[in-house]
Amino acid sequence: MSSQPNDMTVFVVSDGTGDTGSAAVRAAMIQFRDRWRLRVFRDARTISEVRRVIELAEEVGALVVFSLVEGEVIEALQREAEDRGVATVDLLGPLIMRVAQKLKVEPRHQPGLLHGFSEDYFDRVDAVEFAVRHDDGANLRTLHEADIVLTGVSRTSKTPLSMYLAQRGYKTGNVPLVPGLEPPTELLELDKKRVFGLSVDPGTLLSVRTARMRSMRGSSGSDYTDPDQVMLELDRAKKLFRAHGWKQVDVSGRAVEENASKIIDAYEETFGDRG
Repeated sequence: MSSQPNDMTVFVVSDGTGDTGSAAVRAAMIQFRDRWRLRVFRDARTISEVRRVIELAEEVGALVVFSLVEGEVIEALQREAEDRGVATVDLLGPLIMRVAQKLKVEPRHQPGLLHGFSEDYFDRVDAVEFAVRHDDGANLRTLHEADIVLTGVSRTSKTPLSMYLAQRGYKTGNVPLVPGLEPPTELLELDKKRVFGLSVDPGTLLSVRTARMRSMRGSSGSDYTDPDQVMLELDRAKKLFRAHGWKQVDVSGRAVEENASKIIDAYEETFGDRG
């Protein structure tokens, strides 16, 4: 792994998921430069693992940011880094020490406490896997297992919304409405209260599709970006939503989080809080 002269490489070493260190590094690096590389080493809990990371850091000239709590592993990393001239940053050590002094309590030094493998954690993992398997109309035969199903014409944020909802623990599938094709039976047979129809302002949709075609170097003269066809697709979609009693969500001009919040509120009003 080699870096260009103007790039900087940062290694994050964690005894858990690495999310804490990654977030801290991104927040810091935004103050300095746009071009930099991040590599995360998760579940690093042995002396041999951290020594290997330092070897790699020496090879590419990386800064090593670590969020470890096991004393012997930290000492091994720091010794190896000093021997090899690798710069390190202890992300949690000073804070843990200060808290211990303030509380007059010895810290537990137990790796992975921040992201414990709770039941909720596994539920979210299952939900994400479900969303990936049921993206863009895939695996319709098991779509009935979804908590939430999103449908709408192309480029109405179905996939981003599905993944966000999955991160919140909701098993989510999404099914595209394709011009000239009838909606799949599996979608039409679902509990209507679990299905959400996504709509969008025609001008916004046209802009998004045009940009998409440009990025793919596609023809600008296709029905996909024809204003009349876009209007027709949206009208047909709205009629379908009304005919089947699906709640309509207008995603125009709103962040994924806002649209997801609307869907979650409607879902929980019917089925209860998933926590």
